[in-house]
Amino acid sequence: ALRTRSNPLRARPHARTMSALIIAAARRSSGAFSRALAASPWAVTHGASATPREPAWTRPSSSSATSSSAAQSEAMAAFRERLAEGPDFGDFVRGDELPGTAYSLAAPKNLRDKSVRKPPWMKRTIPGGDRYTEIKAKLRELKLSTVCEEARCPNLGECWGGGDGHTATATIMIMGDTCTRACRFCAVKTSKTPPPLDPEEPENVAKAIAAWGLDYVVLTSVDRDELPDQGAGHVAETIRRLKSSAPDLLVEALTPDFRGEAELVREVAASGLDVFAQNVETVPELQTEVRDRRANWDQSVGVLRDAKRFTPSLITKTSLMLGLGETRPQVVNALKLLREAGVDVVTFGQYMRPTKRHLAVKEYLTPEAFEAYKKIAEDMGFLYVASGPMVRSSYRAGEYFLENVLKQRKAEAAKATA
Repeated sequence: ALRTRSNPLRARPHARTMSALIIAAARRSSGAFSRALAASPWAVTHGASATPREPAWTRPSSSSATSSSAAQSEAMAAFRERLAEGPDFGDFVRGDELPGTAYSLAAPKNLRDKSVRKPPWMKRTIPGGDRYTEIKAKLRELKLSTVCEEARCPNLGECWGGGDGHTATATIMIMGDTCTRACRFCAVKTSKTPPPLDPEEPENVAKAIAAWGLDYVVLTSVDRDELPDQGAGHVAETIRRLKSSAPDLLVEALTPDFRGEAELVREVAASGLDVFAQNVETVPELQTEVRDRRANWDQSVGVLRDAKRFTPSLITKTSLMLGLGETRPQVVNALKLLREAGVDVVTFGQYMRPTKRHLAVKEYLTPEAFEAYKKIAEDMGFLYVASGPMVRSSYRAGEYFLENVLKQRKAEAAKATA
């Protein structure tokens, strides 16, 4: 009786049979797993010797091990041959290149979900330093807002600080800090009746930029649908004041879409700015889910096309957030449409959820995925591309502009003298 209790399998023949069946099935599954693993990118990266070993109790006999080894070698050779040929554009779009977690990591299902951590590449240091403190104090003195603060940008300290070979850049948000629209990704305050415009703002902005000695300034603004000209005159006047006080200053304006009204676009495009930006935000397929109902893909692209038509020397720019559930083919198609519309510059960044009231993040794209999109965009002929998890539409905008435009001008000068 004691032996029966200590070894139940001996007392139950059917249990011994079941155990044998389980072991046989495990051996078959383990062998299949090893063969699949040997043909995978993991095995190529780590070497065949790094393939995890099967537990001893599931290891097949020497004869079956020999045939399995031959199959693994054959599969490995085939995989290495394909790898040597190099992945192409189609491989990336289909997901053969950067498969699974090489492309993105899952995001938490909700703000209470602690089972998924934010990837290490999404972490940033708290902004600080003398330059940061100086700019912030001047903003408060002149009652100015920045989208850097309002939108909780992770690159605030890096852009404001400049130095270390970087071009100091600030993004001033004009026309107040309250928007008439309510996009589902944006942290800026919203209201149907925001406070009136500050008539002294254009002059105050010019004073602030002159005091800081910046090389490049980005103006952005809330939408002001309640105004007769939707704020186009205010934006244009601010740009004119900036250019008057600092002729060498480079000015980029991330404008409202003015509901697509061409004459309002013309007023801003002719004000003397260097870069005209209007963000499409996401791929065409997700516009209604992500943006306010008064904004859409065709309207934003139409604004960029009109700006270039009215002032051909303008550089036009837009931005795409990733991680909202878009697919690879959708992103590539969006790039094609932007290029067809004559857009010069595109930026890619990871969408980050500002609060629980906003859209949830669907996935965190890896730095490698952002680099792949950058290469695709550059191959399509965009003037320059900024792409990375922490990139925002005005991220180190001055540095990218100066570096790439100066390169272009040097190339043109060399061509002219050749």
